[in-house]
Formats: sequence, structure tokens, C-alpha cells
Amino acid sequence: MFLRKPFKYSYFHASLMLVIINFIVFFLTKMNPRLAYILALNPRCIINGAILSEGGKVYHCVWQFITYMFDHAGFSHIFMNMLALIMFGTAVEKAIGSKEFLLFYFVCGIFSGLLSFITYLIFGNYGVFLLGASGAVYGVLFAYAVCYPRSKVFIWGIVPVPAPILVLIYAVVAIVDEVFYVSNISNITHLFGFLTAWLYLLIRMGVHPIRVWKNYR
Repeated sequence: MFLRKPFKYSYFHASLMLVIINFIVFFLTKMNPRLAYILALNPRCIINGAILSEGGKVYHCVWQFITYMFDHAGFSHIFMNMLALIMFGTAVEKAIGSKEFLLFYFVCGIFSGLLSFITYLIFGNYGVFLLGASGAVYGVLFAYAVCYPRSKVFIWGIVPVPAPILVLIYAVVAIVDEVFYVSNISNITHLFGFLTAWLYLLIRMGVHPIRVWKNYR
């Protein structure tokens, strides 16, 4: 099956490269704040288009489904995302190979952004600006819990939590925050990151996360 055709295993520190690119883009957006708005995912810009130069040409900003992943609001935002990417992404990359990891990362990021975009359209949130690697990073966390189901993650460096339980906790927190609180955090994108990772592992790799976790209880 074409969808399951594997890449030849290789490892070339793709996680680290993604971190470096993210920080480069972050500093570029701080030097040119207008760039941040061009890269962030905005439904109105994608649907209606936007004038981005003095020439007056209207651009439908479809590139934002990719570029929003490299755009961050502030240092704490990018620091936490990149810390998680290094912690969990490096381990997942070593388990599945760099090429597979890059495909996984971008599929999670693009589809969590696309599903968020569709949700914004349904609820009429045309003015929102979605930015950050969180959708892709949450997908990486999910994959880490599947690749290393017996691994424990130390919260605040103190409390050991099994990786699959951590995924469950994050999912519950995202759902509660999305339903009961109003914030600038796109919890729905985090949940879509989990969902996309689940479908990727199931369809692309033939791995059933629930079965994996049941076998390693």
C-alpha cells in the first residue's frame, strides 16, 4: 500500500533543525512585526485575501497552513514549544527515522491548522490569528507516548507521570479549557494535533495506540 511505503531509515537531527528554523523565524518577526501577521493563520486572509504589498495585488494566504507553525507570540511561547520538541521529538525521530518524523511533524501541524481553520469558519471566527507549533508538538507528544509507552515524564522535574497518562491529562485539560474558559490559547488546535497523530499512526504506520498502551500496562 502506497500510504504505508516506509522511508529508508536515516537520522540527521531533524528536530534540532526545526528548533533552529523556529528561532530564526521568531527573531525575524521581532525585527519585522508585520511578518508575524503574514505568517500566522488568519481565516479572513485565506478566504478573502489580503493586500501585502504596495502593488495592491490580493493574495489568498494559503501558505499560512504551513507558516503558522513557525510563528510565535513571545519568547515563553516558543521556548516551551521548542523545549517539548527537543525532549520528545528527538526520541520519536530516533524511533521512526528523520524522514518519517518530518513527514509526521508537518502532517500534524498542517492538518491541526486546517481543522482549526474549518472550526473557525463554522463558528464565524474570521478574525482569529492562529500561530505556534503547538499542534505539531502535541502530535509529537502523542507519538512519544506510543513509541515509549513505559516512559515516565517528570512534571516540574519532580512528579513522574507515564507518557500515555500525560497525553490523557493534556487532552482533558484542553477540553476543559476550551469549553469553560476564554483564553488566547487554541486548545482546539492541541486536540486536533492529538487526533491527527492518532490517524497518522493508524493509517500510515498501522499502529493502534490503544492496543499499544493496553499491552504495556
